[in-house]
Amino acid sequence: MVKVAILHEGNSKKTNDNKLIKLLLDNLKLNEEEVRFFGLGTKSNFFKKNSREYKELLEQIEEDNINKILFVVDADYEENDKIYGGYDNTVKEINVIRNKLSLTDISDIYITCDPQTKNGYLESLILSSIPKKEKECIEIFLDCSKFESKENHKAILNQIYKTAYPKAPFDFSHKNFDELKTKLKNLFKWSDNE
Repeated sequence: MVKVAILHEGNSKKTNDNKLIKLLLDNLKLNEEEVRFFGLGTKSNFFKKNSREYKELLEQIEEDNINKILFVVDADYEENDKIYGGYDNTVKEINVIRNKLSLTDISDIYITCDPQTKNGYLESLILSSIPKKEKECIEIFLDCSKFESKENHKAILNQIYKTAYPKAPFDFSHKNFDELKTKLKNLFKWSDNE
């Protein structure tokens, strides 16, 4: 029976956020079948208390199908969104919604970003985990290409990474994945203790 819920951006089927989490679960030898994924679409949906996803999540908690939750949300950039953008604002606002939904005791948060700058999104985390020389090449290409749209930037960065590293898409041994790995392991430990 599912006891763990992971809420992430995108949809619950197959997105980059969801794919990374599933690959990491497999890497950690944690059972993906014990996880109920909730794709909340865009980041702004995380802050809508009456969303369909939260209603479904709360029903699942009430029915004792879920007892632990991990919110996985992009930090993005404060200069693009003064309320929800940036690491600190994201943590603050996710904590507000966790409190409003009475989920604080059974949930944890992981903010996806470059751990050094505390800015960005999933692709920034991935980029932060590759060797400096390769990272510089990708950043130079992105700067030269002058992609304006965040979604284009993310898609291009993701495609460059997949092309450059087809056999080893993610270096989960890199220290920048340690916090997420720990939170996933703890999520399953909590679930087992219930």
